[in-house]
Amino acid sequence: MRAVDVRAHSKAGRWPPGKVLAAAGIIRRELKRRGVEGERRGKRSDPFRTLISCVLSLRTKDAVTAEASARLLGLARDPRRMLELSGPRIARAIFPVGFYRTKAGHILGICRAIIEKHGGRVPGTEEGLLALKGVGRKTANLVLGRAFGKPAICVDIHVHRISNRLGMVSTGDPGETETALMGIVPKRLWTEWNLLLVPFGQLVCAPVSPRCSECGLKRICARKDVKSSR
Repeated sequence: MRAVDVRAHSKAGRWPPGKVLAAAGIIRRELKRRGVEGERRGKRSDPFRTLISCVLSLRTKDAVTAEASARLLGLARDPRRMLELSGPRIARAIFPVGFYRTKAGHILGICRAIIEKHGGRVPGTEEGLLALKGVGRKTANLVLGRAFGKPAICVDIHVHRISNRLGMVSTGDPGETETALMGIVPKRLWTEWNLLLVPFGQLVCAPVSPRCSECGLKRICARKDVKSSR
């Protein structure tokens, strides 16, 4: 895991650890009130399923990703079985995810590398994951956190948008957001931050017209760039 760049603190808000923990508790309650328990902290997911699902998620809506992942992993649940499928067969299974033909090729390459270089197991290191073609920091951190239980902040569109909207950080891209959050979010919360903000961003803190009137965070939220709300 890369070290925190001290310059990132200039892009972080002034939230002390206690405020971050309080916000996390509020988000948990908001989700529970809406019938969403979320993933249990400390529970690990299958590395291969997590990796493939995250590769499919790039520039694709969450619901489409979930359906495509279920179809593909229903055909092949491990790297060796995946390599028995052709590129066109994988592409048909994952359509209509964004760049489905390119992703089909990446998936075959990833599975081949896992077998040839890692004995058929998904690598559990940042270096090993980033060496897989088609795997970026978001995917690597998600796999490290969810599948291997290693502290990692996965910054997707929800985490980037909401962390900036709250006023925790002031960053221009997910990479800057990851570095800034590493400087203010308690390490024990790194993996859970993504698990909380994804459903929170879907149900409450929507990109357009968020439900600010019914949000428990409204008293501490900077509402940055919020032009209209419900």
